[in-house]
Amino acid sequence: MKASLTIRNAEVVLPGSVQRTDVSVVNGAINAIGSAIPDIGEVIDAEGLHLLPGIIDPQVHFREPGAVHKEDLHSGSCAAAAGGVTSFLDMPNNTPPVTTRKRMAEKKQLAAEKSVVNYGFFIGATPENLEELNAVENVCGIKIFMGSSTGDLLVEDSETLETIFSNGSKLIAVHAEDESILQANMKLLKDINDVRVHSRIRDEAAALRATKLAVRLSLKYQRRLHVLHLTTEEECDFLRTLPREHHISTEVCPQHFVLTSPECYELLGTKAQMNPPLRTQRHADSLWNALKDGIINCIATDHAPHTLEEKDQPFGKSPSGMPGVETSLALMLDRANRSLCTLQDVVNWMSESPAKLYRMRGKGRIEVGYDADLVLIDMSLKKTVTNGTLNTKVNWSPFHGMELQGWPVRTIVNGQTVFSNGEVDKSIRGKEICFASSP
Repeated sequence: MKASLTIRNAEVVLPGSVQRTDVSVVNGAINAIGSAIPDIGEVIDAEGLHLLPGIIDPQVHFREPGAVHKEDLHSGSCAAAAGGVTSFLDMPNNTPPVTTRKRMAEKKQLAAEKSVVNYGFFIGATPENLEELNAVENVCGIKIFMGSSTGDLLVEDSETLETIFSNGSKLIAVHAEDESILQANMKLLKDINDVRVHSRIRDEAAALRATKLAVRLSLKYQRRLHVLHLTTEEECDFLRTLPREHHISTEVCPQHFVLTSPECYELLGTKAQMNPPLRTQRHADSLWNALKDGIINCIATDHAPHTLEEKDQPFGKSPSGMPGVETSLALMLDRANRSLCTLQDVVNWMSESPAKLYRMRGKGRIEVGYDADLVLIDMSLKKTVTNGTLNTKVNWSPFHGMELQGWPVRTIVNGQTVFSNGEVDKSIRGKEICFASSP
């Protein structure tokens, strides 16, 4: 398939404006934008559609290597493509965990062979692998689990955390939950076998204490910090107090402002179990407001699939995590259709900001010279999220039964159509994202 094409008559979401115009692509890059450009390659009539830069999901768990019965780099990337996601950043809590240059090289090779969209990877921190963290090349950052979650990566003591923050220059992304609070709550609540206790074990205090520690270390060492999947009003309020000059950003997952406790647990049971947990409406409202205010910088999904058989186990045995890469854009387009945000907001939160935060070359904007990672969306299209019809290997969604208006209809990666007419072209291969060196 040729990586050259012309898209005509679309409402194009450009940096700072939305214009009805045409876009041409040559050799996988945006070649021209305007109303008088000649036909190049395949010509797509996008009348009635909007053209967005491809969505970037900066936090997924595609489970390869080690748990490919849940997801792998091929199935996860197919789900991404169907959801309008042209690039993803994958986490290191695999089996074995990706904590060395050798394992990183092996994972990159798997992605080159399997991924239908573009890809980048975090390396995982341990108390012993500082040399590997600083030597590995072209990764989006270092992932630190400050609280235990899926996998066996955990860095909880402040001395080790300080050593990592004070040595090196790569971005550090933290799963911010305080392990001592988690363990104390678990001991206190160990006799309650109800999934609704999950958010009490992983409570607001655990999130806030860990976030405060990570921020303190970032400010102390002027180290680039990204706080993953923010969940609490308290964290939002704390981040509002930061000094004007800092190197700290954060993200939110759609489920944390769409699904709320206790209703989500009553409806979904253990399928609603994730780390950090879904919380009450006050937190959901605060997260949404912080996103709109710019306190939260971008949207990620924390796509963390488990099979229905695994999730349907009783609380205490069921794993934490839920899929989301295939539905995140539709959830946000539905909000735009309800005038809760604008299309420019969606593009900023899901394309431009992730590319900027992670210093991705050629990503996140519709601009001449940028990579032709694009998504055509139909803002009038209504579809109901339905288990059994999804591309993720586990084939279920916490949003099952939800009707959403606004869906991707064509996903283009490096100038090649990877998703169209409801089908993924599984022969396409994405490319490794190039990350600019830390400043």
